[in-house]
Amino acid sequence: MRVLAILCVRNEGAFLLEWLAHHRAAGFTDFLVFSNNCQDGTDQMLDRLQEMGQLTHQRNEGPYDKGGIQFTALKQADRHPLMKQADWVLVLDIDEFVCIKTGDGTVADLLAALPEADAVTLTWRLFGNAGIVRFEDAPVTEQFTRCAPEVIHWPWRAVMFKTLYRNDGTYRKCGVHRPRDIRSTAQLDSFRWYDCEGRELGKAFKTKRLFSNYGQPNGRLAQLNHYPLGAMESYVLKADRGRVNRQAELGMDYWVERNYCSAEDTSIARYGTACAGVRAGLMEDPDLARLHSGAVAWRHARFAGLMTQEPCRALFARLLMTPPARPVSPAAAELLRGFAIPGQAGQQPLEDSS
Repeated sequence: MRVLAILCVRNEGAFLLEWLAHHRAAGFTDFLVFSNNCQDGTDQMLDRLQEMGQLTHQRNEGPYDKGGIQFTALKQADRHPLMKQADWVLVLDIDEFVCIKTGDGTVADLLAALPEADAVTLTWRLFGNAGIVRFEDAPVTEQFTRCAPEVIHWPWRAVMFKTLYRNDGTYRKCGVHRPRDIRSTAQLDSFRWYDCEGRELGKAFKTKRLFSNYGQPNGRLAQLNHYPLGAMESYVLKADRGRVNRQAELGMDYWVERNYCSAEDTSIARYGTACAGVRAGLMEDPDLARLHSGAVAWRHARFAGLMTQEPCRALFARLLMTPPARPVSPAAAELLRGFAIPGQAGQQPLEDSS
């Protein structure tokens, strides 16, 4: 069984080896990674990893479609030979780590627990900043263990999912959160979607849905650990970079909606030994070790440079002053939904725009 992970990165060299080692430990067999406009040597790291047979690297330097950098890359992925060879596909970001809780923690174990599934929704569990200020060259999954509660009632962004799906031609295209472009209605009828509680999902999930139902647990068999904030220093760099799939600023609203720290989850620690072993093996390569150290140094230098700019310094100060997000109670969530105006900002999206 060949399981393909698709990734887009820019200036993420400091985190690349951990992400790759983790997903190798989780049973992914193939990696198609797109880079664009890197200043920290991420693209050179990817070239070296390709030479070592660890992944396939594609430069995505533009021009870009109106959907943005990530959407342009995914269109290239649809045509790539690795896509044609893959049995299962999952599109991920560098701050997302698959955490499978059943069996030995591999994709094969998850699929064995859901033998009738053709698509599996991996619901986010948001991991907050927990007051960590400085960026350190240490595993993200070990540094950040404070997170959203298992059951969350608001907002829908807290329970978005990524889709691990069987690549049998039912969908012609991959998407940021879900496969797209249905080949035929008849084929879709027999294509079965399940969540990680073992529940079979309805028609809306086959065609439009981007988020799991909130107010219920969604991750008994697996979850997608999402670390969208990181250290405060890293968030300033992320805000400077901007979003990869739309022209929008990253500010305090993004931070507040994702900085959940009321619970703790260390289930991903089951991968620690295997992940550390793969990562140590990669770092034995002198070129890769040099490039990794260079990416770490670049992050420190870039943050220092941004602190000479008032907007970045103001953002950093606000991060230092802002407490963690407090989960909305069921009663408050119901009140919010009661005030909702269809079609206005904050309403639930119907489909992936990629």
